[in-house]
Amino acid sequence: MRALLVAAGIAGFVTGAGAQSGSTTLAMTCAQARGIVASRGAAVLRTGPATYDRYVRDGSFCAFRETARPAWVRTADVAQCPVGGVCGSVEIDNGR
Repeated sequence: MRALLVAAGIAGFVTGAGAQSGSTTLAMTCAQARGIVASRGAAVLRTGPATYDRYVRDGSFCAFRETARPAWVRTADVAQCPVGGVCGSVEIDNGR
């Protein structure tokens, strides 16, 4: 069990570190950032020196019970570039 926890911790660290490599959206045009998300369907984009998020083309790239909400990032040429969306939990109305 302990080995499993260590492996999961290492996998999480490697995934986070990998997402931070490469150029940021601050060095891209809006068309380039939008193109990455559109062509891949989902992509992790760095939005600053130490910030990043996963952006999706549409809700089909979100997990079960998640939906895509519109998202904008700063790029080299535009202050608010609509790159696609970010996945978020669907709020269920229980009749209240």
